Amino acid sequence: MKTREQWGSRLGFILAAVGSAIGLGNIWRFPYMAYENGGGAFLIPYFFAMVTAGIPLMILEFGIGHKFRGSAPKAFASISKRMEWLGWWQILISFIIAVYYVAVIGWAISYLFMAPAQTWGAETKDFFFSSFLHLSSSPMDINSMQWPILAAVAAAWAVNWFVLFCGVKKGIEKANKILMPVLFFLVLLICGRALTLPGAMDGVNWLFEPRFDKILDYKVWAAAYGQIFYSLSICFAIMITYSSYLPEKSDVNNNAFMTVFINCGFSMLAGVMIFAVLGSMAAQQGVGVDKVVSSGVGLAFITIPKAINSLPAPAFFGTLFFLCLVLAGLSSEISISETVVSAIMDKVGLPRKTVVTLFCTSGFLISTVFATDAGLLVLDIVDHFINNFGILFAGLTEILFLGWFFKTSVIRDHVNRISEFAIGNWWMICLRFVTPVVLGYMAVANLIGDIRTPYSSYPIEALLTFGWFLVVAIIPLAFVIQKKKTTTPLLRTK
Repeated sequence: MKTREQWGSRLGFILAAVGSAIGLGNIWRFPYMAYENGGGAFLIPYFFAMVTAGIPLMILEFGIGHKFRGSAPKAFASISKRMEWLGWWQILISFIIAVYYVAVIGWAISYLFMAPAQTWGAETKDFFFSSFLHLSSSPMDINSMQWPILAAVAAAWAVNWFVLFCGVKKGIEKANKILMPVLFFLVLLICGRALTLPGAMDGVNWLFEPRFDKILDYKVWAAAYGQIFYSLSICFAIMITYSSYLPEKSDVNNNAFMTVFINCGFSMLAGVMIFAVLGSMAAQQGVGVDKVVSSGVGLAFITIPKAINSLPAPAFFGTLFFLCLVLAGLSSEISISETVVSAIMDKVGLPRKTVVTLFCTSGFLISTVFATDAGLLVLDIVDHFINNFGILFAGLTEILFLGWFFKTSVIRDHVNRISEFAIGNWWMICLRFVTPVVLGYMAVANLIGDIRTPYSSYPIEALLTFGWFLVVAIIPLAFVIQKKKTTTPLLRTK
């Protein structure tokens, strides 16, 4: 029987898991989410969601991966042969995310090279949409390839290929031992400098000033659960795959707690960094922070570059900020890709180097659509539907299956036996009741919202092609893959 790869050290696993969880969303999504949903008061539902959903789900997925020693499809098949499709559903979601997420990394790489001279100019919005992306008028209107963007995307794929090609210990673990410490150092460095700027503390106060009336709004609690759910890389096969490489004697519970705490701590640190910069920008313009704050792609490639222009040592701030984006993006991209690679290896028995090369080549070819003049528009639709329906419904299905049709006590007994401290009934209560109710509400609310109001006023044919069809078609495809006979023997650890 073939021996499954293993992490070289506990630190290597923690850094890899944290590297997966910490991505672009921690930098551009959490700060705005906290600001919009009560500031400091948002931390109450946020920490509650972390305890009742984030930690329980992380322990569950770490436990499943460690106990059944395989990728998500293999782990679910070990629980029930009829449920292998659920793993493939999550793998297909990860594949889709991998091919569009790398495009954003490509943009960050491009801006990293622009940062020393602030090539984006004074009108950062016009530059991003017109000069850089050459954005078309419709996602169905694809006219030309943007070659500089394609080159940056190719560079991101090359790094991804090299790390995965080298394997778990020599590739992924070594890469994260470099990427994560450097990322934390850079964010701390930017924070330290940004907090000394005029107006910086006003920005931080805008972020953390508590508005307790907000926590009475159920939508704020749903937003907190959503942030925890999406930012921890849970329920789309990554953590099951990573934990399957753990040695037999591993402190699963402690590892899960550390991964969640580090991720959430980084999110708050990123919030301080972003709002310190925005506070300084607002002070120079003589306006409130609420007039300059934004989220997502607009924050990273329009608002922050404009803020950088007005800061002292703009080359310093710009280079470090976009280097942070590149590092955070690459660490997540590697984890998403490894999930797909591991599942294919488990299913068809091809060697790692062959699977990695085939995956990265096919992934690059598909991702070229996001390097066209309609790339951002297509990406926006795909990202919206994959996150709001693909990940959410796959995660809800996983929780219902494991919480109600599988004896979760089996996983609890397994992780308690090998961990320094034990988890009790609170863990099972959260998995069976709290988390399914919240995720169920989010899933239904998202579905009703998109049916009533088409997303972002895009053409219906674009929403059907890049949205609804995509998230629906991967489910029957998952069943088709399940029917294919597995050609690899049962993997075991050393």
